[in-house]
Amino acid sequence: MTLIKRIQAGEVPEVVKNIAKNELIELEILLERIADGRVVIPNNINHSISKFVGIGKGLTTKVNANIGTSEDYPFLEEELKKLEVSVEVGTDTVMDLSTGGNLDSIRREILKKSTVPIGTVPIYQAAVDAKFKLGSIVEMTKEHIFEVIRKQAKDGVDFMTIHCGVTRKALDALNKDGRIMDVVSRGGAFTIGWILHNNRENPLYEEFDELLNIAKEYDITLSLGDGMRPGCLADATDRAQIQELLTLGELVDRAREAGVQTMVEGPGHVPFDQIEMNIKLEKEICKGAPFYVLGPIVTDVAPGYDHITSAIGGTLAASAGADFLCYVTSREHLGLPTVGDVREGVVVSRIAAHAADIAKKIPGAKDWDLEMAKARRRLDWEEEIKLAIDPEKAREGYEERKKKGEDVCTMCGDFCALKVIDEYLGKTRQG
Repeated sequence: MTLIKRIQAGEVPEVVKNIAKNELIELEILLERIADGRVVIPNNINHSISKFVGIGKGLTTKVNANIGTSEDYPFLEEELKKLEVSVEVGTDTVMDLSTGGNLDSIRREILKKSTVPIGTVPIYQAAVDAKFKLGSIVEMTKEHIFEVIRKQAKDGVDFMTIHCGVTRKALDALNKDGRIMDVVSRGGAFTIGWILHNNRENPLYEEFDELLNIAKEYDITLSLGDGMRPGCLADATDRAQIQELLTLGELVDRAREAGVQTMVEGPGHVPFDQIEMNIKLEKEICKGAPFYVLGPIVTDVAPGYDHITSAIGGTLAASAGADFLCYVTSREHLGLPTVGDVREGVVVSRIAAHAADIAKKIPGAKDWDLEMAKARRRLDWEEEIKLAIDPEKAREGYEERKKKGEDVCTMCGDFCALKVIDEYLGKTRQG
């Protein structure tokens, strides 16, 4: 049975008890939210992990890191290093988006090495296989798409992005409305190409029951992909995006009836003033399903800094109710990220997530900041570094310009505000 069905049958799984304890949420509330679909815990029955993750209402905002090969960089060892670094700096999940090299071997090795839930986008492999075996991605068959999904499920993939909402109706909306960037989702583009070439409906939509059967067998969490997400601010919140969302809302209902854990993916490039509306729209249409957002990126003009543009949007999105942030690296729009880009991307997204958790008043979120404030008040540099979201970066910044033999930094020196106030208020720093 799936986690939902087990809870509905009265079972209280140990993993749920542990998450309730770690998240400072009442066990009964968490059980209820998993049972009704507002919280998911991705974990395939064939994948052993040590870090279980709850995503959804009332829980801390989670962060995902994307890794994966490309045709130009099909190197497994580099992706395993990205996996290692992502986990080291605190990612909650990792997605393998590989499109180069032996995709089965790469995925299985990542699953074997990972201590956190792993996600994939199965249509990537189906498209790559079709290109090399049949000459074009649009020649992939419905049977092969589901064969890939089943194979990845059997391997132990914990959650899958499936572009079920890219339908002929959504494509009609895209054509009638018009866009500057058209479609920037790879999975969305592959699906649209297939629909047009074959003059048929999206098989992932038509055969959704088959998808649910696979998900039930392995207790996979479905992540309903946003193939129509906007790729620039000018395309945000248009009819194609909303039509897809309406379809995903219907599919969320069907997944819940089947006892399959489900979350919904969202935009994309979105103007700052439209983000909160987008979050509320998803929560209403999809009846509180966990919302997984890419960014959102709030300006199109910052290549090289899109980890920052996405963190700005991510903080607002999560504070408005988004549950899961997909990191964006500084190399977004420019090329495949390096190990360093991945490390930085995870940390920046974690900052956005934590800032949002404070705004959402998630239990315990402010405690970390309070401890940091106390350490700074004491000028306790070691404790401050220890509490930093990235201790390695904090130590590097401190040691490089450390004032030797002094407990102050080289920014203020003898003019340190805290030392001055101690002297004139007659205060002593607390140990």
